[in-house]
Amino acid sequence: MRALIIEDDPVIADFIGRGLREAGFVIEHAGDGQAGLGLATTEQFDVAVIDLMLPRLDGLSVIQSMRRQSVRTPVLILSARHTVDDRVKGLEAGGDDYLTKPFAFAELLARIQALIRRATSAHASTQLTAGGLVLDLMTRRVTRDGRELPELRPREFALLEYLMRNAGRVVSKTMILSHVWDYSFDPRTNVVDVLVFRLREKIDKGFEHKMIGTVRGIGYVLQVA
Repeated sequence: MRALIIEDDPVIADFIGRGLREAGFVIEHAGDGQAGLGLATTEQFDVAVIDLMLPRLDGLSVIQSMRRQSVRTPVLILSARHTVDDRVKGLEAGGDDYLTKPFAFAELLARIQALIRRATSAHASTQLTAGGLVLDLMTRRVTRDGRELPELRPREFALLEYLMRNAGRVVSKTMILSHVWDYSFDPRTNVVDVLVFRLREKIDKGFEHKMIGTVRGIGYVLQVA
């Protein structure tokens, strides 16, 4: 899952970002409305968290521009404004939900999950399937050939989701780092290899067919058959 945070307060942005990363999200952050709009209209996100009081371009204008450009990313509005009129303006501009500051992270996460659930149920199944492997994006349960597999850690879940969305296609370590960790490739790091090893222990152990294959010198591939 990818989340866009458009928030100019670095403390709040860091608080939200850390919490969402721990929940398995990959984060992009913009500190002003103009930069946020650029990301929102050129990249794909599962949800956007947008503050209203932003430099360069206010949050309402960002949301209105997104909707004019047919960007349907679910939007959770953050604001210190809490009157009924403020909430109505935010929703009329194209926001999907409205949360006032200060807020508890647990509530923010629950609202984000509800927005994603609503969007995915409207457009597609909440499950990914590759061969006998089934991943439920909402409950985070994974089964293979009807057998429930051990619970996945957030990074393991993010990697499996990425592999399943690209089943049969080779993905490089650079691509995995970008989608799972949010940073560029460092040839000295072995974090991808370690994560793949951990995921294999949960996905392939005990099965004759090994689904996670290595393409030497290139990357990894989820082999359906």
